[in-house]
Amino acid sequence: MRTAYSVETVRNAERELMARLPEGALMQRAAAGLAAACAEVLVRVAGRVYGSRVVLLVGSGDNGGDALYAGARLARRGAGVTALLLAPERAHAGGLAALRRAGGRVADGGGGASGRAGESIARADLVLDGIVGIGGKGGLRESAVPLADAAARSRAAVVAVDLPSGVDADTGQVRGDVVRADLTVTFGTHKPGLLIDPAREYAGAVRLVDIGLPLPAEAAELEALQHADVARLLPVPAAESDKYRRGVVGIAAGSARYPGAAVLAVAGALRGGAGAVRYVGPAGDAVIARFPETLVSDRGPERAGRVQAWVVGPGAGDDAATVAEVLAAQVPVLIDADGLRLADADAVRARTAPTLMTPHAGEAAALLGVAREEVEGARLASVRELAARYGATVLLKGSTTLVASAKGGPVRVNATGTSWLATAGSGDVLSGLAGSLLAAGLSAVDAGSAGAYLHGLAGRFATEGAPAGAHDVAAAIPRAWRDVREARDVREARDVREAREARED
Repeated sequence: MRTAYSVETVRNAERELMARLPEGALMQRAAAGLAAACAEVLVRVAGRVYGSRVVLLVGSGDNGGDALYAGARLARRGAGVTALLLAPERAHAGGLAALRRAGGRVADGGGGASGRAGESIARADLVLDGIVGIGGKGGLRESAVPLADAAARSRAAVVAVDLPSGVDADTGQVRGDVVRADLTVTFGTHKPGLLIDPAREYAGAVRLVDIGLPLPAEAAELEALQHADVARLLPVPAAESDKYRRGVVGIAAGSARYPGAAVLAVAGALRGGAGAVRYVGPAGDAVIARFPETLVSDRGPERAGRVQAWVVGPGAGDDAATVAEVLAAQVPVLIDADGLRLADADAVRARTAPTLMTPHAGEAAALLGVAREEVEGARLASVRELAARYGATVLLKGSTTLVASAKGGPVRVNATGTSWLATAGSGDVLSGLAGSLLAAGLSAVDAGSAGAYLHGLAGRFATEGAPAGAHDVAAAIPRAWRDVREARDVREARDVREAREARED
């Protein structure tokens, strides 16, 4: 599992570690990892380190110091390194001296990208962004914008130190001009802005350099599940399991106008780990024609039979009565699409069983009473506000899906998806899948997180770089499930082998 910590927590951990280390040792650790990553990039883009051209964009403070020390290491390996100083009088003295001793050049970058500064960037194989550190807010200062623009126009690979200059490390917000990196080398831990859009878009690939920060697990702001984490969550039938013991998920979805939403939600649910799927609604004929294994009822949620969880809302139109009936049930409920619009806020807050709400940015904006752009620009704050306001777990869909609990704690972030998932019905499949995991016994946070992870993988497998429909995504869920499980099997086999070898030794 990847974790991300706030700037304050990182700063505290840095101070604690620096108190135990010789002066400058922590920066040297960071610079060593940064230089190694840059060297690998240079080998890919220029074929070598020796003789390559590197430009450092150096601001004041420790971020610039990291860049200068890393530049010194590259210069000692034969790279031609030029540091463009945006604030020469405040450049890191130790890093500057190290670069000069290694044969690096220093120039004034405060005049923007005109003259020699622009020429240096245009000829560079690699530009290292050390303008602003993790404490930066509100975008780049005016003097730095021409240099960032020149780097973007150049043929050079752009590597950011800790995070792209100008993005907000804690929130992922972008409030002005920022550096767009091909690679971000971050130290000690991920920062939230590296995992959340819109800032994540500017980070490129992210490489974590371990510098030994003492970070308490309980202080994490974000968690990003990986294959092994999801594999541990997925339900597996026991030898004595039957369809009812595995869980039954109820789907209250669809309408005369939108019968396909019901079909797609059922498609996701059938592949989500529960033992049976009950469907309630006006699209029963369409559902049974496509999925004859579904238990179809036209008697309403209360008389449909026992379920362990409900999914309500996809394609529901204006059927507020069914939404209210489902919300009154004393089992976990997932609310999506029209259900979010129709659900009574007080009824949601009054529920004692778990509730999982799954809005996209537009629906979240309507629930919060703000513009969609506000949600898209501040996704982390928005998902936390929704969870607190409704007393529910909230899954905010998007290029990076966020899952927040009303109880607080780390927000889960998922980025397994693909832009091809922006297709009609894809969210209905996710609702069915996550609802099935709820019925199988997962918590709302785990069901939302694992559902989003599998849904994103299925989207990648279904599209493989080309358009695909929501039904293709649903059909690819078993492949995603197997991919996750196989990773766990490999890991378990490795652990057994290592344990056996340890005993033999």
